[in-house]
Amino acid sequence: MEAKKNMELKNLSKYATRDCDAIRFTKENDDDIRPSFFRDIDRVLYSSSYTRYIDKTQVFSFVNNDHISKRIIHVQFVSKIARTIGRALGLNIDLIEAAALGHDLGHVPFGHIGERILNDISLKNNEGYFNHNIESVRILMNLENNGNGKNITLQVLDAIMCHNGEFVLGKYEPINKTKEEFIEEYKQSYIDKNKVKSLRPMTLEGCVVRISDVIGYIGKDIEDAIILGIISKDEIPSNITKVLGDNNRDIINTIVNDIIKNSINKPYIQMSEEVFKALIDLKKFNYENIYAKANTQEEIKSFEVMFNTLFDKYLEDIKNKNIDSNIYTAFLNDMNDNYLKETSNERKVIDFIAGMTDDYFIKCYKNTLD
Repeated sequence: MEAKKNMELKNLSKYATRDCDAIRFTKENDDDIRPSFFRDIDRVLYSSSYTRYIDKTQVFSFVNNDHISKRIIHVQFVSKIARTIGRALGLNIDLIEAAALGHDLGHVPFGHIGERILNDISLKNNEGYFNHNIESVRILMNLENNGNGKNITLQVLDAIMCHNGEFVLGKYEPINKTKEEFIEEYKQSYIDKNKVKSLRPMTLEGCVVRISDVIGYIGKDIEDAIILGIISKDEIPSNITKVLGDNNRDIINTIVNDIIKNSINKPYIQMSEEVFKALIDLKKFNYENIYAKANTQEEIKSFEVMFNTLFDKYLEDIKNKNIDSNIYTAFLNDMNDNYLKETSNERKVIDFIAGMTDDYFIKCYKNTLD
């Protein structure tokens, strides 16, 4: 064990996070042979929420094509990309992998459209803003393991909370945090609409996961859209393709190598100005030509009806103590007394719906029509 510790110190950058610095909210026995962040990988991987990635939308729902990405594929891409960057920079690969695998656990059925609808429901019922990155942290802290949580390290939870790839920067610098500061940021995200936009990771590994989230979806979403006939490769502006390439492989390779070149032996993660501008332009192109067309207005209205119907039904079931309802048989019956007593009925329903797969969500909705 001592030899492994010395090897870790020898191979890691001076800016990397050491396993000996891992912080947990609940103290554990030290007889586990696994390093702290490696232990977190297992806890995420063997969680119920991780299993449900398999049937959650990435961008496109109701697509009869097995080559179109589901959420699980995106998560694996982010993990691989982040570990590639982290390895080149001498960072803690276990911390990176644990955060990458757990970063989207809180995504709801039907992707970002579902998240927007559930956010509206949450606000209407005085439960604050709903953000999938915050729900990912909530899952690992308060929902998994029958409401006891997984006792994931502070560094991994923080990287998950701060991962949101929607807010792209040219440079990412970690910010030191205490447990108390992390919890305060987490709580503020429910009441401050703009808080999630200002979150910054406390580790360089968290910074890598955050930029890798963007790299993991930006090119693959293009390939999926081309397969579905939503766009053609020729539509991507030449000022973007000349810098990044016109396919997922080249886009990933260009950005990853640029980050490594500009970040090696540095206490921050940075892209060149040219690559950063091209990435911003590509993200704008994707939003206008892919994400805005991923769902029809009819589908969005249908989702709104389905989410609100399920929310109202399950809230009523809790108030009436309808123990035959799915919210009891598939969720509440497995939760501990602390969760049941301290969680509002509205939040219980939000937690339940947020954790559903697409197919289970549809099945539950159809049951309300019988």
